[in-house]
Amino acid sequence: MSISQAVTNVVKDFRQTVPDCVAAGIVDMSTGMLLAVDTVDSHPSEVLDLLAAATFDMFQGRNVVMIEEIFNKRRGIERTGHYFREILVNSENLVHLFMRGTATDDMVAVVVCRRSVNIGMLFAQARLVMRSLDTSFGG
Repeated sequence: MSISQAVTNVVKDFRQTVPDCVAAGIVDMSTGMLLAVDTVDSHPSEVLDLLAAATFDMFQGRNVVMIEEIFNKRRGIERTGHYFREILVNSENLVHLFMRGTATDDMVAVVVCRRSVNIGMLFAQARLVMRSLDTSFGG
């Protein structure tokens, strides 16, 4: 199976498996591009592009990288990967989970659910789906 097909399948799996999921996507951190998306509503391409850019900033923006470097330096760690793995954002009506892959730091999943979602179930189901993406990348 191609990487493109694996990414598309995982995005569909997020939407079908994660409770109250209204949107899911995968952002390639090496390019800053949204590789695949599946939503209940249609969204203008500029909104989706901004989502990809915001995801990049949250995980690899200049200040975030500086924080990672300070943490590593103070702990005496020579780390090549990234420190932040998951970020949960609550907005007025939605819950947004951003998850970095373990097999590659370059893939970040974005899972958006209704505010009524059980947070524990969101994490449990999203992590299960994310493992299938990691497996596609050899993790």
